[in-house]
Amino acid sequence: MPKDPAPSAIPAATKPGVPLRGWIAPVFVITLLAALLGTMYLGYTSDPEKNLHDFPIALVNQDDGDILDGKPVNVGDQIAEALIAQIPADKIDLHVVGISESQRLLADGKVYGEIVIPSDFSKRLSILATASVVPGDVERPVITVHTNPRASTYASSIVQRITDKAMAQVNSTVGTQLTEQVRAKLAPAPGAAPTELSGAARLQLAKPIDVVVSPYHPLPEGTGQGLSAFFYTLILLFVGFSGAMIIHAMVDNVLGYVPAEYGPWYRHIAPVAISRWRTLLVKWAMAAVTAPIASGVFLGIAELLDMPIEHAFSLFLYGTLAITAVAVTGLSVLAAFGTAGLLINMIVFVVLGLPSSSGSIPVEATPRYIAFLANFEPMHQIYLAVRSLLFFDGHLSAGLGTGLWMTIFGLLLGVLLGAVATHTYDLRGLYRLGVSHRPAEAVLVE
Repeated sequence: MPKDPAPSAIPAATKPGVPLRGWIAPVFVITLLAALLGTMYLGYTSDPEKNLHDFPIALVNQDDGDILDGKPVNVGDQIAEALIAQIPADKIDLHVVGISESQRLLADGKVYGEIVIPSDFSKRLSILATASVVPGDVERPVITVHTNPRASTYASSIVQRITDKAMAQVNSTVGTQLTEQVRAKLAPAPGAAPTELSGAARLQLAKPIDVVVSPYHPLPEGTGQGLSAFFYTLILLFVGFSGAMIIHAMVDNVLGYVPAEYGPWYRHIAPVAISRWRTLLVKWAMAAVTAPIASGVFLGIAELLDMPIEHAFSLFLYGTLAITAVAVTGLSVLAAFGTAGLLINMIVFVVLGLPSSSGSIPVEATPRYIAFLANFEPMHQIYLAVRSLLFFDGHLSAGLGTGLWMTIFGLLLGVLLGAVATHTYDLRGLYRLGVSHRPAEAVLVE
């Protein structure tokens, strides 16, 4: 076990000159940070639909087919094949599944929408063709597109635009074929007068399919069109991230390792002889104490604002875990890397985290280098868990399972980093030196 440094091991402060690199370094660091911010955030929002890849949509064909002119025909199969051919495979991951599997994928947020061809589609299309030459009321066959706003409202709009474009082409193709079939039936016998389709019949046959778009399991009121999960994630991560910086600075001030300034007031007490490891334990303990308090405050405010939360206690527990994991990891990074840890934490938790969170734009609509970050970035893992608790009844398969174990993994990784770094420094006698022996009193700087 490493020992605390003796007070005599801490020398008085000196006043070295500032080398030129000390003035150049801030400009260089800010320039690099600006380049990273531009790459992440401008690339993130520039053209989501151009960046589409692996975007999941389910296709369900329930058409039982029909008998036309004595021959079996299944127009649903033809439409399904046309959709598979027309929808770009490099952008859209089209899941051809049954209705039960499709409903499960929607319920777990695994797909952003579904296209459903009903069982009576071919039959209704045959009736429509007959009705174009025989008087009577008839309804156009329907193909239903269900969006999944609980998975992502932005993704729902993408689903609608993709299906609008694909179904317009399908409607035109089917309409042309149907019109030709009807005209073939109306072909006059030799010596008979030709029979022409009426204008209304031609219009009806030109676009024979009625495409109905509706949300699957619509979002309740008070969710900000689904953004409540993203912002709840944001406040959990921010309080953990900023809490780590606040605890780090205030504890170091109390221990005498950094000065405190309040306007013109400057205070710097004599440093306490304490090892890096014990200092980190104190900071971790403060993070663990404040995490449930902050999580409870967020939950209470959400209830006061009438935000719909079905699993309040589970959200409180997970919020506590997420805040603790972020704060503990942030404190470990600061203990391991010192001042540079501030920049590292900001990049890991904020700069890289926001674009890859999928809270506003789904990761499947971001550049692949951003989507790659979502595999391990803390904000995305927290978002999956929070979204599951708020919108998907807390299903483990809807993201809660992934978010939970990844948060625990991040917490353990943070503990390991902090323990190894501080023990290594303490065992090598690398105490926190270079601080002054000023008395424990406030001093007004003139």
